[in-house]
Amino acid sequence: MPKVAYSEEERERIREALVTTALALMARQGIQHTTVEQIYREVGISRTFFYTFFSSKEDLIVETLYHQQPKILACARQLMEDPALTWREGVEGFLRTCCYGERNGIAVMTIEEQQVLFRRLSEESYRHFREKQLRLFARLLECFGIRPDDGRVALFTNLSLAVMVLRRAIPSSLPLLVPEAADAAVNVQIGAIVDCLEQMRKDDKPR
Repeated sequence: MPKVAYSEEERERIREALVTTALALMARQGIQHTTVEQIYREVGISRTFFYTFFSSKEDLIVETLYHQQPKILACARQLMEDPALTWREGVEGFLRTCCYGERNGIAVMTIEEQQVLFRRLSEESYRHFREKQLRLFARLLECFGIRPDDGRVALFTNLSLAVMVLRRAIPSSLPLLVPEAADAAVNVQIGAIVDCLEQMRKDDKPR
């Protein structure tokens, strides 16, 4: 006989399982190719019960992206604290980890996925997402030893997301670009981003 009542503790455990399962699937096979059915079946609940936690797939995606933020920040800190790495190697390693998120359990949205998601978010949800995203990138700059003023955070956000999205977009969304040169293009872009960050870091040093 199916269980009809769950304690708050059990519901919290199931909610956590839904988010972590969604993150694992989305990181591995992409957000677009991950279905609600895959997620609730793997957790072992019904479709109806799933929708008592999240009103839509988009709500779950946003929660999943929030959930992975501490993991992203921890990755950056671990690399920056690694005594075997130079500052530049640590930052480059972090950006490369994010660009190839499917290898490292990090979900990165494609161009199409971003368009679909943000068309369906309310204005309030969009504003909240943007605020949390900018706070994450500000903390990353701090982790890299860079003063995170608003302009720098905005620039770092755009540069980082642009290289991640570009890497995911070749060749499915950008078929005129050459897929054989995708990794080389990513390396060049990462190098340019780190050059920019290194200059910010130098500017912060007292003279």
